[in-house]
Amino acid sequence: MSDHVTDASIDIVDQWAGSQDLPAWFVAALDVPREDNFVEVDGIKVHYFRWGKRGNPPLLVTHGFLAHSRCFAFIAPFLADEYDIVAYDLAGMGESEMIADCDGVKRAQAMIGVADALNLFAGPVKPKIVAHSFGSGVALTAMELAGERFGGLIICDLMIMRPEKLMAHFKGGGGPPGSGKSDKPNNIYPDYETARGRFVLAPPQDVQTPFLLEYMAYHSMRQVAGGWSWKFDPQVFHRNENDQAKWLEAPKRIADLSHPLAIVYGEKSKLFDADSAAYICELGGDHIPMIAVPEAEHHLMLDQPLAFVAALRAMLAMMPS
Repeated sequence: MSDHVTDASIDIVDQWAGSQDLPAWFVAALDVPREDNFVEVDGIKVHYFRWGKRGNPPLLVTHGFLAHSRCFAFIAPFLADEYDIVAYDLAGMGESEMIADCDGVKRAQAMIGVADALNLFAGPVKPKIVAHSFGSGVALTAMELAGERFGGLIICDLMIMRPEKLMAHFKGGGGPPGSGKSDKPNNIYPDYETARGRFVLAPPQDVQTPFLLEYMAYHSMRQVAGGWSWKFDPQVFHRNENDQAKWLEAPKRIADLSHPLAIVYGEKSKLFDADSAAYICELGGDHIPMIAVPEAEHHLMLDQPLAFVAALRAMLAMMPS
């Protein structure tokens, strides 16, 4: 099933963007045929999209915290001629069910399970992973658990800082992207306009392609009894691990990974910058290819979508088959 320009999501984008004149590349990307389906992994329903031809080199793609696979709905079509692409919703986000007592290891095992359930390991070419932000942390753990089964990982703007900078970030109330309470039900808003007014990015930033923000906002919510609410399950905020320790360890884990790895980040990102890249190199990761997307902040696909596509193409071409 594919999106078409008559979909309600496009109408909402038009309404909020204040123009019916959406870029041709965006409309064409959403018109590329794709599968829109669910797969069961260890008893949990996982929502995914799939583009491209079976038998092509496989890509497994996922998103950041509280986001969903439509982050790549206008990115993946540009790779669909060459790859078999699966973009899925992390547990408790988008349309995917939540995993009980979820932690980083369970999320990583689920990532491996999605690849297995959709036969991405069945062909002669190992699947590569492309993941943004929080999803990159999940993918890093998956590579540590089963890296020999994958062809490589492209990390996209994962929060990486030197220890002193990271601790200052936490003390200043920054924390990792996204925050909330696992025991508090999602708010219900009386109408879409009110709900849309509560949609913000984490970390906060303006975006250079506002119509993409509208597309993401619309698909982050659902109609419920009494109005509109968020799609994510509040249990995603439950923590079974020490967040600060996890983020402090991440740079060394990246530098030490013994499998193919590349990094794409926003040149103006607040979570991964040139000093982050230098720090990884100092820890022994100077062999890792890194590309900064000009004029992009953390949300690469909302700032510079076509430049982000070009960076992914370059990194994928550099990785061994």
